[in-house]
Amino acid sequence: MHSLKIGALFLLSSLLLSATCERQKSNEVTTEDEISQHGTLPPVENRDPNTDYEPAFEGQTRIGGVKTTTPYEVTVIAEGLNKPWAVTALPDGRLLITQKAGSLRIATSDGTLSEPITGFPEVDDRGQGGLLDVAPAPDFESSRMLYFSLAERTPQGSLTAIGKGRLSDDETTIEQFSIIYRAIPYFDNSMHFGSRLLFNKEGNLFVCTGERSDLATRYNAQKLETAHGKVVHITPEGKPVAGNPFIGQEGILPEIYSYGHRSPQGLDIHPVTGELWLSEMGPRGGDELNLIKPGKDYGWPTITYGIEYNGNTIGEGITAKEGMEQPVYYWDPVLSPSGMAFYTGNAIPEWQNNLFIGGLNSNHIARLVIENNKVVGEERLLADEGQRFRDVGNGNDGALYAVTDEGRLYRISKAD
Repeated sequence: MHSLKIGALFLLSSLLLSATCERQKSNEVTTEDEISQHGTLPPVENRDPNTDYEPAFEGQTRIGGVKTTTPYEVTVIAEGLNKPWAVTALPDGRLLITQKAGSLRIATSDGTLSEPITGFPEVDDRGQGGLLDVAPAPDFESSRMLYFSLAERTPQGSLTAIGKGRLSDDETTIEQFSIIYRAIPYFDNSMHFGSRLLFNKEGNLFVCTGERSDLATRYNAQKLETAHGKVVHITPEGKPVAGNPFIGQEGILPEIYSYGHRSPQGLDIHPVTGELWLSEMGPRGGDELNLIKPGKDYGWPTITYGIEYNGNTIGEGITAKEGMEQPVYYWDPVLSPSGMAFYTGNAIPEWQNNLFIGGLNSNHIARLVIENNKVVGEERLLADEGQRFRDVGNGNDGALYAVTDEGRLYRISKAD
């Protein structure tokens, strides 16, 4: 274990001084709260972008920086996890952690880990596949049901699947595991499965899927007869939710909620507005944060703020088109966003309703301050840890918890 105490007030002194001098020229005063909640500092990204594309509106990228003023503590509470992919709190405060190869661990808030929990079907854990996200059923305390997303491997190829099973009373196995939904079609590769899942207040599931990262499947994100590159909305039995935007339309999968997504790996519901937000990986540049609306087209691969890895433009090389949604925010160079969560605790009030996104290649957690559905400030957390942050989730104790590809479990909490 190691512990890192961060006193942000001490780091802010010089920034406050210079900002205050500028403000006093117009008889304004900069407060610590303004620095915490609004982008009054320089943008956190200062590298050259990969493209010369211009944003569609002010603040769509490279927003001003913010800095947390509440002292907080970062602690590695467990190590040695085997490629963890998701961290999710149980009602009793313990944490569910999936491991890509096909097992589940339960961790206490002090980092004590269970033995691997088994009972899953074979998963395709090549590349970006494996056992992926986990969500307790809304009635978990009585049913003990857990829902999972996974890359299912078959002779036909692989796909993103959603399954459910009961956590046994002795917590050693998942009982009666069954697949309730498959994001067709099958395709034999190991990339862009998505996939987060979460329950809304009505008790139905949102699931995001990738477009499988191949030129043969890329345009499936725009095709409504496939479940590639989509957000789907299903019941706990895996059926389309009544009221979905394409219900009853011939040739369209009725579970589709939105489309035109590339590789979405972050999904959460805003705790105040109830709106659905999604982060997704772009190609070279062009990672996106999107506000998801039913029936809308989010553009991939027709529009994007990124380019091919070889430097070529994608398609026509355009960033906007009528009938396609703009991202609320984008990153160039990339964040490589993975799991994300709106902070719902009250231990650090300045973080309430802020969005925290795990960064993979960027090796940090991004904190975004969002007001009126626009990003107004960005901060980088844990950037000196040198970790690929795979998921971030709320604990029941006011702390945030994060897992990394390197096998660590972090707790981020208010300092004593």
